[in-house]
Parts: sequence; structure tokens; C-alpha cells
Amino acid sequence: MQPLIKQLGFAGLLPFIGLNILTFTDVMPQSLVYLYFTQYSAVLLSFFGGVHWYDAISSHKQGHQMYVAMLPTIVGWLCLTQSGAPWVLGILSISYLLMMFYDKQVLTLPKDMVVSYTKLRMQLTTIVVLSHAVMIFSR
Repeated sequence: MQPLIKQLGFAGLLPFIGLNILTFTDVMPQSLVYLYFTQYSAVLLSFFGGVHWYDAISSHKQGHQMYVAMLPTIVGWLCLTQSGAPWVLGILSISYLLMMFYDKQVLTLPKDMVVSYTKLRMQLTTIVVLSHAVMIFSR
């Protein structure tokens, strides 16, 4: 796997980590930190649907993968409409886990990328889910 892929993957964690740090400061209102965290999480979750949309199209797949590709965007949008609700970050967190497991089962990857992609996704998803837990329990 190219170093740029890893660098961009870990760079995508910066808003999660930065917003988690802000929950322990008085730099901005906590409600705003929570809102920004929820917004970023929902937007990033929808990215994983795009991965499956592309995979299904490029592999000429029909069926469930095309439908599942739409779910992260719909779940993210629904969470944005309820962004003040206490359960929203739990739903987003679970969605990240489900997408990671679905990726492992369904994505068509070159053989040389399967192990490195799966390892990277596990690392990134673990940090994302832990960041959600910090945000949930710091409220």
C-alpha cells in the first residue's frame, strides 16, 4: 500500500482527535464541539458508501452492494437531522464498525492490498470508534 494512502487515512482522524481534545477545554461551547464532531462523522461515513459504489460499478456487480453503498449516506444524513440526540454518536460508531466488517467480506481488492487495507481499516476504525466513545462519555 502506498504511503500516501496511509498518510491520508490517518490525516482523516485529525478532526476526530482535535474535537475530542476540545471537549476538555473552554475554547468553544461543548454543544458546538459535539455538533462539529457529529457533522464530520456523518460526512466521513458517507465516504465508505462511495467506496462500495465504485467497487460495484468497476467490478460489474449487481445486487446488494449497490444498495449497501447508499446506506452510509442515508444513515449519516438521518443522524445529522437528529444531531442533538444522545444516541446519534452510538449509531454512527456502530455504522463504522458494520462498514468495516462489510468491507472485509465484499470489497474486490487486488491480492497484494487485502491484508494492508484490512489492517489500515481496523486501525482507523478503532480510533474513530474510540473517539466517538470519548465524545459520548464527555457529554
